[in-house]
Amino acid sequence: FPNLMFVVEQPGRIMVLRRGRKLARPFLDIRSRVDFDGSERGLLSVAFPPDYRKTKRFYVYFVDNAGNIRVVEFRRKSAVRARQNSARLVIRIAHPVNANHNGGRLGFLGNNLFFGTGDGGGSGDQPGNAQNLNSLLGKLIRIDPRKSGRRAYTVPASNPFVGRPGRDEIFAYGLRNPFRWSFDRTSSKQKVRIAIGDVGQDEWEEINYLNLSRARGGNFGWNRWEGFTPFDGGGAGTIKPSLVLPHPPNCSVIGGLVVRDRSLPALRGRYVFTDFCNGRILSFKPHLGRAAGRPTGLNIDNVTSFGESLKGTLFITSLDGSVYRIRQ
Repeated sequence: FPNLMFVVEQPGRIMVLRRGRKLARPFLDIRSRVDFDGSERGLLSVAFPPDYRKTKRFYVYFVDNAGNIRVVEFRRKSAVRARQNSARLVIRIAHPVNANHNGGRLGFLGNNLFFGTGDGGGSGDQPGNAQNLNSLLGKLIRIDPRKSGRRAYTVPASNPFVGRPGRDEIFAYGLRNPFRWSFDRTSSKQKVRIAIGDVGQDEWEEINYLNLSRARGGNFGWNRWEGFTPFDGGGAGTIKPSLVLPHPPNCSVIGGLVVRDRSLPALRGRYVFTDFCNGRILSFKPHLGRAAGRPTGLNIDNVTSFGESLKGTLFITSLDGSVYRIRQ
């Protein structure tokens, strides 16, 4: 539906913009099921699979009233209205004790659904969730969310821990709070790349940019490392970030995307991102290895996410309730 834009509101609604104008009625309203605490919890993402037009299925990621992470399937009633009573639970991940570090973004690659989960919150990942292969917290998860018989979802046979110690759903581990990540849609289908913005602890925010094949089964280091700095023991065998940001003045990196918009020649092919507290929109030329960010000249307060249209038009959302379209 190229004329429609779906905007996720953290308290639990998905609103629709038609040709830039907000429709009065939400596409989906699940506020009664969502724990929105005014901070990190809430409705955090929506994703539409490749066969959405045919199947009418879509998926949302939210924190429920018990504080746990849920990925739930819904179906649409019309182009601008979901069936409110069509919910089917795909997966529930217990998120005990702490309200922060819930992860949040869903994304499809073919029929497989990827999502990043936070380490469970608190300071320093004291339970050790991110390095624990029997926990789904602090991970990049890959599943096929379609129901199969009695199974709410299935796991691709090529997932790295299938047939090995560890949860089959895990694609990569060692993440603190990968609140926003994206696939590089400018890369080839044979060598898909992923960019993960991972929120830091006390010293460093980080962005990991690498081939998806290298991420499979990879350890991004938390809580053994924070950026390039040993945190709890350090050690070898972890994936090092492409770029780090000092904390402070930054406080929470907001991972972005590689710009495809032809009307933005100065940014096209560059990865754009920001920090929630800093507000400066930065970019770097994506390559496999260390990178250096440069200012774009744009400043937007309290950015929560980046998005794009089917044609690659770049949008940025802010906690002030605005959706910004970036133009040359």
